[in-house]
Amino acid sequence: MTMSIAPVARTTPQPRALLELIKPITWFPPIWAYLCGAVSSGVPLSDQWPVVLLGMVLAGPIVCGMSQAANDWCDRRVDAVNEPNRPIPSGRIPGRWGLYVALAMTLLSLVIGWLLGPWGFGATVVGVIAAWAYSAEPVRLKRSGWWGPGLVGLSYEGLPWFTGAAVLLSAAPEFEVVMIAFLYAVGAHGIMTLNDFKALEGDRQHGVRSLPVVLGPEVAARIACTTMALAQALVIALLLIWGAPWHALAITVLVMAQMAAMRRLFRDPKRYAPWYNGTGVVFYVSGMMIAAFSLRNLGAAG
Repeated sequence: MTMSIAPVARTTPQPRALLELIKPITWFPPIWAYLCGAVSSGVPLSDQWPVVLLGMVLAGPIVCGMSQAANDWCDRRVDAVNEPNRPIPSGRIPGRWGLYVALAMTLLSLVIGWLLGPWGFGATVVGVIAAWAYSAEPVRLKRSGWWGPGLVGLSYEGLPWFTGAAVLLSAAPEFEVVMIAFLYAVGAHGIMTLNDFKALEGDRQHGVRSLPVVLGPEVAARIACTTMALAQALVIALLLIWGAPWHALAITVLVMAQMAAMRRLFRDPKRYAPWYNGTGVVFYVSGMMIAAFSLRNLGAAG
């Protein structure tokens, strides 16, 4: 006679699951945007690397990691449908540990933000509020296919860019820096919309009105791509006006590469959205750094 022994439920998280919870793959956009901001400030980086690196760690592993933990906790029921193998619905992070991690990282974010001075701390407060407003009830802006991606775009691209420049300058950046950061943040709305394609079924069941759910994958994909392309077209126009034609030309080439990738995306948006996020977006973020160096050169010329 054989006896089956039921597995004992975990009471503490798996270390690997904790790393998976804060999703290192998502850290790159805010880290890159913060570095773009530092470059665009015009401040020589040779003596500022400790501050730059601390800001990049804050933007990526800490604040972005915190936002991912908060989102997974608030989305645990949706993820049980979409991705049941994620750390929380799978039980690898049991009980309320997901919430505790998100709250602890919120506190850590504010502490590190304080070390970056008033501009760094103020931006961190905004980022923390945005992260919880996106995921948590009763606000939960994630439910909207317009407000949710817009907030994430601003938090992932615009806010870190602004912060990277402001921390080094110890002042508000110039209009040109703010404008370029804002346009790339607006364009990131499209990237976030394409990211919503992977959660179609769970979003439908739990009332998340993402654009792929409300408008269908085909229309949502075209809106996302149009948003990205128009934002970059405005960046190109501004750089031409400001006297940076070669940087504008380089970004134009990158936009053309994105448009070639978009043609494949439009054939089957649901299938190719993850592919586009891994290929077309590379051209988008490359343009960000080119724009940052153009602003740096314009500041030196001025």
